[in-house]
Amino acid sequence: MSSAKRADTRAAAPHPADGHDMIRVHGARENNLKDVSIEIPKRRLTVFTGVSGSGKSSLVFNTIAAESQRLINETYSAFVQGFMPTLARPEVDVLDGLTTAIIVDQQRMGADPRSTVGTATDANAMLRILFSRLGDPHIGPPSAYSFNTASVRASGAITVERGSKKAVKATYERTGGMCTHCEGRGKVSDIDLSQLYDDSKSLAEGAFTIPGWKSDSQWTVQVYAQSGFVDPDKPIREYTEKELRDFLYGEPVKVKVNGVNLTYEGLIPKIQKSFLSKDKEAMQPHIRAFVERAVTFTTCPECDGTRLSEGARSSRIGKVSIADACAMEIRDLADWVRTLDEPSVAPLLTALRDTLDSFVEIGLGYLSLDRPAGTLSGGEAQRVKMIRHLGSSLTDTTYVFDEPTIGLHPHDIQRMNDLLLRLRDKGNTVLVVEHKPEAIAIADHVVDLGPGAGTAGGTVCFEGTVEDLRSAGTVTGRHLDDRSSLKETVREPTGALEIRGANAHNLQDVDVDIPLGVLCVVTGVAGSGKSSLIHGSVPAGADVVAVDQSPIKGSRRSNPATYTGLLDPIRKAFAKANGVKPALFSANSEGACPTCNGAGVVYTDLAMMAGVASPCEDCEGKRFQPSVLEYRFGGRDISEVLAMSVAQAEEFFGTGEARTPAAHKILQRLTDVGLGYLTLGQPLTTLSGGERQRLKLATHMGEKGGVYVLDEPTTGLHLADVEQLLGLLDRLVDAGKSVIVIEHHQAVMAHADWIIDLGPGAGHDGGRIVFEGTPADLVADRSTLTGEHLAAYVGA
Repeated sequence: MSSAKRADTRAAAPHPADGHDMIRVHGARENNLKDVSIEIPKRRLTVFTGVSGSGKSSLVFNTIAAESQRLINETYSAFVQGFMPTLARPEVDVLDGLTTAIIVDQQRMGADPRSTVGTATDANAMLRILFSRLGDPHIGPPSAYSFNTASVRASGAITVERGSKKAVKATYERTGGMCTHCEGRGKVSDIDLSQLYDDSKSLAEGAFTIPGWKSDSQWTVQVYAQSGFVDPDKPIREYTEKELRDFLYGEPVKVKVNGVNLTYEGLIPKIQKSFLSKDKEAMQPHIRAFVERAVTFTTCPECDGTRLSEGARSSRIGKVSIADACAMEIRDLADWVRTLDEPSVAPLLTALRDTLDSFVEIGLGYLSLDRPAGTLSGGEAQRVKMIRHLGSSLTDTTYVFDEPTIGLHPHDIQRMNDLLLRLRDKGNTVLVVEHKPEAIAIADHVVDLGPGAGTAGGTVCFEGTVEDLRSAGTVTGRHLDDRSSLKETVREPTGALEIRGANAHNLQDVDVDIPLGVLCVVTGVAGSGKSSLIHGSVPAGADVVAVDQSPIKGSRRSNPATYTGLLDPIRKAFAKANGVKPALFSANSEGACPTCNGAGVVYTDLAMMAGVASPCEDCEGKRFQPSVLEYRFGGRDISEVLAMSVAQAEEFFGTGEARTPAAHKILQRLTDVGLGYLTLGQPLTTLSGGERQRLKLATHMGEKGGVYVLDEPTTGLHLADVEQLLGLLDRLVDAGKSVIVIEHHQAVMAHADWIIDLGPGAGHDGGRIVFEGTPADLVADRSTLTGEHLAAYVGA
């Protein structure tokens, strides 16, 4: 058949396969979604907007992406599924036209000390192979350059079962690249003995300075005093070498103390087991303070922090070892790899170059491969995860992004937009949850959820183009073209925080005075040194309250009431009014329903199939014993109080017989940060990223501090919520506080009293102060990237 005839046939009768160009969602009810029905075009870039908590993540991640992953998992055998996370089918009537979903979310990378930027991507693996082929001297296979692989040597007899059994002598050897001193961590922990005891005193005189270790009656202290290994009446500094060794490093041994058999163990291993093996965040404040004083982490003296053995460090390509390569900024490493011309590893060099170029292209060229993964911000972690997808040959897949512009300077957002459009143009469906107008502007299709947050959201308010959104009258449409104007007058500082010679990470001996008593914004491109300057030079201490981007830790038993400490005054008020114990009014303590243990639901494990959670029949999901629900305060039982929204509870505890000032104060702070719609008993696991950030801010607002350091507080905030945040920052400053904000959002910059701009670039091109002054001066000056973007934003 000729090509002309083929074209005519295709035009006359479209192929049935070409008709599936929509992802159809009908009756979605996940979390707060209210029977949402929607059709999303395939092979287009669709942006989902709406205020924080309106249901964007519930629709995109918990419904569309979750069902795609569940269906893919079901294609594996039952045996393989047993090792995979079990996913329940989302609450939805119809999901049609799904393609394979690749999720690129904001989850921080694991903070394991062995995980680095290089190990989290494929870059380290390729470098190891490169050095094992070209390194001089040759020290072994790729594992010999891995700081996660220890060298192993073994020899002995093995039994060979071939015909008649016989023993054969065998040796086994594996060369690894791990530094034996720090075990591949790059740092070693050192215990400061002066924080454990006063060596001028004897044990009988109370030499121990460890919290909770009292000389007279404490069993632990008595074990040391009566062990027979040391003289309890001799000052520790007078111990013989053997006594000191037994005292500090003695092996576990049974001793008799006051007729009771107990275990004696050296002080150092005892401290390591009783304090250092526990999660520092879960400790009581005075114990945590002791651990921070007593334990110091220092760079490993043997490997100088490179994590690698001497052999791995000695092998070089030219003059560069693998440790040198990993310590370079990635853009410099990419230039070095380009200088290598070795036909035997040409395909490997091409793949490595492409990976490193992807880092540079995505705006992460300032990182190094040995940077610990746990130190990356949420935005950096998300972009590192994108690296592996940029060169992918897959098409017709669905890429799902959760606010990819987080942590990006306006200058970097254009680069991110280009990457998203490139993924779309390869024939993929790109779904993006986003708040930034610059990112919404590139959408082919916009879905706006709302109208409000929580129970006031969960419906589709608008579908269409960006132009139509502007005139749609929705919250997003009204605020899309909002532009904050520069302040006419700025506050005068009441003092200054002097920073001299700051050189953490890429800072280049920075001297700067941060004004106090005003709203000071620290800005600059991603990687310019903002966090290094502020977090490194303004330590969170007695007068400093730091609210960073670290995620809230909480299980499904945690809720806003428990996290903020609100439940304590409520429990006490209930207990006092009814003459019973406060513990009865906790679903995690004595008052819990015995059937569901206070969870409100009963989980049934169905092995490889998704587990089922059904409301507890005994407490009907209220989480408390029936007898506890008979106690009332202000006419309500405890389950009814936990079912209230923050706004309702604020009114309830503010006046009348239920008036509780301690609870009311916390509820006011939650309302101030725009969380009035949350219910007190809502599990933390159901909160969006923006809601968690504001919950954290509300909690820290209760701390007594004169200086507030906020790290990108606009993260996850809708345009309409940013206005409310600015009002909150103003109230803090007007109350006599000093507020330092690390921020990229132009609305916050325009609202500042003082701006400190770092740059001019990222990594070794940054780390300098390029501007200090008022926002109006920055706009008039236009000498920096921030100045140019702020001028364009305010229309100057």
